[in-house]
Amino acid sequence: MIAVVLVGGEGTRLRPLTLDEPKPVLPIGGVPFAALMLDRLAAADVSRVILSCGYLPERLRAGIGDPPAGMEVEVVVEDEPLGTAGAIAYAARGRVDGPYLALNGDVLGDADLGALVRAHTERGARATILLTPVDDPTRYGVVVHGPDGAVERFVEKPPTADGLGPAPWWVNAGAYVLDPDVLADVPEGRMTSIEREVFPGLVGDGLFAHRGGGYWRDIGTLESFLAANADAVGGAVATRLGGADGAVLVDPAARVDPAARLTGPVRVCAGAEIAAGAAVGPDAVVGAGARVGEAAEVARAVLLDGARVGARTCVEASAIGRDAVVGDDASLVGCALGTGAAVAAGERLEGERRPG
Repeated sequence: MIAVVLVGGEGTRLRPLTLDEPKPVLPIGGVPFAALMLDRLAAADVSRVILSCGYLPERLRAGIGDPPAGMEVEVVVEDEPLGTAGAIAYAARGRVDGPYLALNGDVLGDADLGALVRAHTERGARATILLTPVDDPTRYGVVVHGPDGAVERFVEKPPTADGLGPAPWWVNAGAYVLDPDVLADVPEGRMTSIEREVFPGLVGDGLFAHRGGGYWRDIGTLESFLAANADAVGGAVATRLGGADGAVLVDPAARVDPAARLTGPVRVCAGAEIAAGAAVGPDAVVGAGARVGEAAEVARAVLLDGARVGARTCVEASAIGRDAVVGDDASLVGCALGTGAAVAAGERLEGERRPG
């Protein structure tokens, strides 16, 4: 089985974290998001992954880490944005000759992709869309389908749930199985959307839906990125981290002072240091080589590798970029700092985004 994964976006909603890091290599629980995605594909017996990338491809190659045993990973670079259908077709052209998986590369989930493939094969489908349940249909495109899974229509961000049946409502989860001919007519070099231009034309012609359930979250905003980290450590989503409710995960190579306080869910990665009197957690990740100073408070936050938080500093609902430094007695609430950014001692920031 081959998978094409769309990782070409610039991650503008996550800036400044993504100014020099493609979104797929940002850490979830201290592990590159792309690595968790490859784990999930390996569980579905995928042996080859084609990453369709248009932004910082070299950093992507370097940041995804070693793939699972037996998996080959290729990065295909788009010269210009091609849209979802255009990018999938570009990456798949000449590389696939049978049904293949196609995924959006910014969704953290744990639905069984192997079951999606089996459903596609058993139904003799041309294309199968993985669905996930939501409680509010007005924020998404609802996929209306019959009892046999055949897609009947799409309702894009309906103002109300009228006419859509009872909750939960099922929406596109950003994962598909496609036969090779589905995108054969997508023009080369033109922006084309699989959701708006391809799938509607397949209604009644071999397009099916598969209800997957499980965890599902787009990690494209600061709030969702922080929530995804908390959920991975807290066990809301199944990953290699082995997280659990209230888990306190401390790498053996980390140094935590006995007088520090860790409140789960929290993860402290290799080489990190937590000084005396510091309070870290809940919902916090301290990246490899990061440091939290004496009597500092870090909650609902992610410190990327090498970040430094000074003594008596408060960091809440924030992401601190690689090698960024926050001085003593500072306060950050709802902030994002880019790589190497610096916040002066005593500075108070709220809702600010500061590049490196």
